[in-house]
Amino acid sequence: MKLYTRSGDNGTTGIFGGERTRKSDPRLDCYGTVDELNAQIGLAAVVATAPLLEDLRLVQHELFVVGSHLATPADGPATQHLPSLDETSVGRLEMQIDAAEAQLTPLQNFILPGGSELGARLHMARTVCRRAERRAVGFALDRPIHPLIVPYLNRLGDWLFAISRLANHQAGVADILWKK
Repeated sequence: MKLYTRSGDNGTTGIFGGERTRKSDPRLDCYGTVDELNAQIGLAAVVATAPLLEDLRLVQHELFVVGSHLATPADGPATQHLPSLDETSVGRLEMQIDAAEAQLTPLQNFILPGGSELGARLHMARTVCRRAERRAVGFALDRPIHPLIVPYLNRLGDWLFAISRLANHQAGVADILWKK
């Protein structure tokens, strides 16, 4: 199979279920931002070690599931063939946030993104995650989406913040406090 088909040269693309839509459709912006988030997490994984590396890979797989749901019209027959979104994923992220925060000094100030290389990469992924969440919320105003997508992205943003701080802590790098 060739990588290029030329079928998108007219500004359209195929989505799950076989229909074609404009590349400017909010659906594509929404799942494209989830794909960008997945790439940012992959960039963080390059410098991560176990057990965080395994956690990041699991999140990448879950983001593919999120993306497949966003790429598929909710009322179409293709939804029957999608991998399921599981509420336990949100619960797992919450438990990992709590475990990370138990190792960290409670925040008294806002902090700046950065620190160690891994911490900075995770902060970058967090900002893309928040954008993906905003896109999903906006997209859901016009079209139905799976009810776990927004909560998952919301919790994932929190998780990325917590583990970026934890990565910095484990590297011996203090949070960079915002100076008013």
